[in-house]
Amino acid sequence: MSTYQDLTYDQCLELLRGEQVGRLAMVADDQPIILPVNYRVVQIDSILWIAIRTRPGNELDQPGVRCAFEIDGYDTDHRRGWSVLVRGTLQRVDPDAAGFRERFDPEPWLTEGRESWLVVEAYRVTGREVTGTEPAWAFVTEAYL
Repeated sequence: MSTYQDLTYDQCLELLRGEQVGRLAMVADDQPIILPVNYRVVQIDSILWIAIRTRPGNELDQPGVRCAFEIDGYDTDHRRGWSVLVRGTLQRVDPDAAGFRERFDPEPWLTEGRESWLVVEAYRVTGREVTGTEPAWAFVTEAYL
């Protein structure tokens, strides 16, 4: 039997902290765009940011734009998966203020020219976990071991 379960805010944060790559979705030039990004979670008191670095002037360098950020994981063999969605607004940050550069560098895989520092200022964080029906196997694995 398939099950669907909402994740708690704390479960979402734990999953966000455990990954390094996610997808940032937004509208650029009147067209939807979704791009993979390296990120780091920044949490100060009740404020949650997703920190990213990008090249100045590219599609992602749009402070003030509403966006969505997503990570997920799955196990296709057992038909299980999870997803975390952060909705927010993209904001530019000064990496030299308050030690931001040293404390929250998302360490992009491509570093050259990635000098525009941005955060997704979260206003909603949701997640879910799905467990599908286990596939019916046509053979017994123990017979081959």
